[in-house]
Amino acid sequence: MSFRGFLDKLKTEGKLREIKKPLSPVYEVSATVGKELALFTNVNGSKVVMNILASRELLAEALGVPQDRIISHLSSRQPEGEVKIVKDSPTKEIIEKPDLSKLPILTHFEGDGAPYITAGVVVSEYEGVMNASIHRLRVIGKDRLAVRLVEFRHTYNLYKKAQENGEPLPVAIVIGIDPVTLFAVSTRVPEGKEFNYASALSGEPIELFECENGIKIPHAEIVLEGYIHPTELVDEGPFVDISDRYDIIRKQPVVYLTNVMNRRDPIYHALLPAGSEHHILMGIPYEPLIFNEVKKVADVKNVVMTPGGCYYFHAVVQIHKTNDDEAKHAIDATFAAHKSLKHVIIVDDDINIFDPNDIEFAIATRVKGDEDIYIYPNVRGSTLDPRSENGIGTKVGIDATMELSKKWKFQRVPKPKV
Repeated sequence: MSFRGFLDKLKTEGKLREIKKPLSPVYEVSATVGKELALFTNVNGSKVVMNILASRELLAEALGVPQDRIISHLSSRQPEGEVKIVKDSPTKEIIEKPDLSKLPILTHFEGDGAPYITAGVVVSEYEGVMNASIHRLRVIGKDRLAVRLVEFRHTYNLYKKAQENGEPLPVAIVIGIDPVTLFAVSTRVPEGKEFNYASALSGEPIELFECENGIKIPHAEIVLEGYIHPTELVDEGPFVDISDRYDIIRKQPVVYLTNVMNRRDPIYHALLPAGSEHHILMGIPYEPLIFNEVKKVADVKNVVMTPGGCYYFHAVVQIHKTNDDEAKHAIDATFAAHKSLKHVIIVDDDINIFDPNDIEFAIATRVKGDEDIYIYPNVRGSTLDPRSENGIGTKVGIDATMELSKKWKFQRVPKPKV
């Protein structure tokens, strides 16, 4: 389903809130949006949409599956779908020279210091290897952006390869793409397989067209073509990260823009930093990775990244245990699948993993601290964790499952039927 098709569908269903009041892109849109899917029709005369995938309900609607089938749908699809190369695109309705001041790029918080593109999918390719992923992009001029490249991730690796040869890395920054493709590029898949995964999730080939610089991209509302300079670095940050705190200032590469394409009356998509859509796109893609890894060592039933853990630091894994060792194996498998994870809780299949009270019940009644809590100090975690030191911290796994030999002690009393 196309970007506009998805918005039209949700509008028809009464799930899209339109705000027609004139608003400034500086602070006012972010202060107004809340958690609902919202279309702002007059942000300095332009349209801005936020919270397209801000809930499991919206993600399920985009995928075309019930909410309780999200994990099985995601975990069963391999990144091997076909893509279709097309010659033309509605994205090409207007082609002009770069001028970022014409776009309603938001300044979200007072400490940001600059407008940021937050839902821009950076598509890059070098020596035949392609990658597509979301990167935050700080506006530093009419045709320049500072891009945050996390070390040793795919875009960073392509940038370093180009840099070694003294060459720029060609990129296309795609804004306003269909929601399934947006989710797919947020998922860790083998290098160059993001669009194949999108096709597998949607059940039909994703259409790609070629930019002037050779990068192949999906249809979008706005496309910024250019290249990442091989040597130039500038200050990037501070910027609010997923844990609702400011990330540090770093020296990061510069993107030079060479061309802009967009639809007539384009709809600019923005992510609110540390907002619901940020959490969904950054956290839920790990659920199928964890599910498939735990499946190797236990009968896994479900996985959830929890809201209280910023959809990133905490996971709950539900298994049907047949051996008491399986919970510990599941803990290790979970940390192997999501290396930035901080805490994981393993529960039985009688626990509702979407209910925090039920999870706490499992901890209260099935955990013996000196036997069921596993601590892993001085290991690689996430630089986004404020308690880490340069990404080095402590991980904790909790076995909140029943002891099988004494199952009678832990089983709940069945509720009487009326």
